[in-house]
Amino acid sequence: MSQHNPHSIQLQINRMFESGQALFAKTKVDDWLKQRNEDPFDYEIIFNKIPAPVGSRAVMTIQVELQRKDGAPVDEWLLAQLNDLK
Repeated sequence: MSQHNPHSIQLQINRMFESGQALFAKTKVDDWLKQRNEDPFDYEIIFNKIPAPVGSRAVMTIQVELQRKDGAPVDEWLLAQLNDLK
């Protein structure tokens, strides 16, 4: 079983949605993009609710989807880090 980083952006976003603070999730992702030298204005940020993985205590999890406004593909490593994929 993989271990999750308690400070990962995906877990922070999930907690925001669970506690009713979803309004601030976009700002959190914007700040995260800036830390990686990406311009948040280049991206459309979409939050998708999906069923949580089997064995998780949560019922739903939030997957963050990025789409570039210029139509170029989003770097796979960026999406993998954002959604805490190995």
